[in-house]
Amino acid sequence: MEDLIKAIREIINEEVIKVVVSNKLNKDVKYNKINIELKSNKKGKKYYQVESFTDKQVFHENIESNELEKKLIDLVHNNYKQLGAWTNTTTFDLKISKKGKVFLGKKKTDNKSLANKSHNKEKNYILKEGMIIEPLIDLGVFTKEGKVINSKYDKYKQINRFIEIIDDEIRKNNYKELTILDFGCGKSYLTFVLYYYFVEIKNIKVKMIGLDLKEDVIKKCNEIAKRYKYDNLHFELGDINGYKYENNVDMVITLHACDTATDYALYNAIKWKAKMIFSVPCCQHEFNSQIKPESLSIISKYGIIQERVSALMTDAVRGNLLEAAGYKTQLLEFIDIAHSPKNILIRASKSNISLDKKEKALSEVDNLTKEFNFNPTLLNLLKSDKLI
Repeated sequence: MEDLIKAIREIINEEVIKVVVSNKLNKDVKYNKINIELKSNKKGKKYYQVESFTDKQVFHENIESNELEKKLIDLVHNNYKQLGAWTNTTTFDLKISKKGKVFLGKKKTDNKSLANKSHNKEKNYILKEGMIIEPLIDLGVFTKEGKVINSKYDKYKQINRFIEIIDDEIRKNNYKELTILDFGCGKSYLTFVLYYYFVEIKNIKVKMIGLDLKEDVIKKCNEIAKRYKYDNLHFELGDINGYKYENNVDMVITLHACDTATDYALYNAIKWKAKMIFSVPCCQHEFNSQIKPESLSIISKYGIIQERVSALMTDAVRGNLLEAAGYKTQLLEFIDIAHSPKNILIRASKSNISLDKKEKALSEVDNLTKEFNFNPTLLNLLKSDKLI
């Protein structure tokens, strides 16, 4: 014990930037790994953020700088075999043998860039490095140890961005149970990641259904869900257009449903009075084939301009129609446009929208459709069922 205290005091003799405690002594030790990083608040006061990892969760706490010595001694003693630490000028490697003998290695290194790198890369993601998330491992984003593969870091950020957008909505209510329909799930592992987020991170009991047109995809996804032991996630064969579901639906997700398939998904969500809708549209061809400007012919003069404007108008109309149907609606940037031009996500939540606001939203749609001779599928579907 004295040797351990002496070694840790030598480490913290300089200001420590980062500490990683790992390599458990036995299975009874609760956490697989612990990361400790130097942070500062808005007033510039420094503190340490402690992240403790189990297989499926991450626990956080903040400690004062003068508490670091005691924290490290308590953590390592009789619990872990290894501790790595970095200051601005030195890298430490502390190891403890099976017999309890302490070895402290150190070398002079320039670690000044570590703090900046850590700050830029170590955003407070919901899906953190160190979590053992099987879908991300199978997708090739995580290693088996839960570390992000460098070449997949952009994909890791994109997935977290989507989860963050959903989490912003989830945190507004204390949900205990949710029924979720994922239209056009395809082979994407995002459905599985979402299930993990709801069940393992938010501790929400979910019934989740993925829908796709391809029988082989459905079979494969059900096999994967069984392998992961995701008991309340299953996949069904079906068309977004004609899919019928008789029970209550809390959330509808539709990612990259092509052209008017997005409209049918939104229509179904509104008809079911879903509490939340998340949609990333794709291949908005409908308006592009219909556009005939009355007085703004410049828009249809150049093919690429017509295509892009038509796509943006399609999503603007969808947003307004959701508002007219009683949903507070936002159009958000899903991922950086440098990675994909299909980067708009529609987020809608059932709300008490005033009649004036509903009428204004519908009036704006009418003005646009008259100017460009549009005949929107979603507008027709909602009107036919008197949903607006």
